[in-house]
Amino acid sequence: MNLNTAAYSALLLRLSLGLTLLAHGAVLKLGTFGLAGTMGYFGSLGLPPILGAIVAFGETAAGLALIAGVLVRTASLLALPIVLGATFVHAGNGWVFNAPGGGWEYPALLAALLVVQAGLGAGAFALEPGRLLGRRAAAQAA
Repeated sequence: MNLNTAAYSALLLRLSLGLTLLAHGAVLKLGTFGLAGTMGYFGSLGLPPILGAIVAFGETAAGLALIAGVLVRTASLLALPIVLGATFVHAGNGWVFNAPGGGWEYPALLAALLVVQAGLGAGAFALEPGRLLGRRAAAQAA
């Protein structure tokens, strides 16, 4: 794979992950269920209800960061405990995610993809602060 293809592949992964996290955080947990509903659900699982708020806002923030291409490695690694937690919560439901209660393979796949994204970095069309500063420094040096 040449460098140009890798940059666009990282972009596709970044946008896919970002949209998925944003949909789960902002649309589902904050929108459809509402913050109180999300916190109540986490409480019903025996987890601290505040964790529901942390997850909802964490998914939303990580999704926005990935879409924008800002702090991509950090956002990917910070979202990792969220999807690993989801994997653990769904583990007892079996493998297939369309099983009652959802299975574990979808959040496990998201975990693997977040690790890959953290390794690849932002890819093309990112707003990474270091990348922008590097371009300015290169332009000033020329």
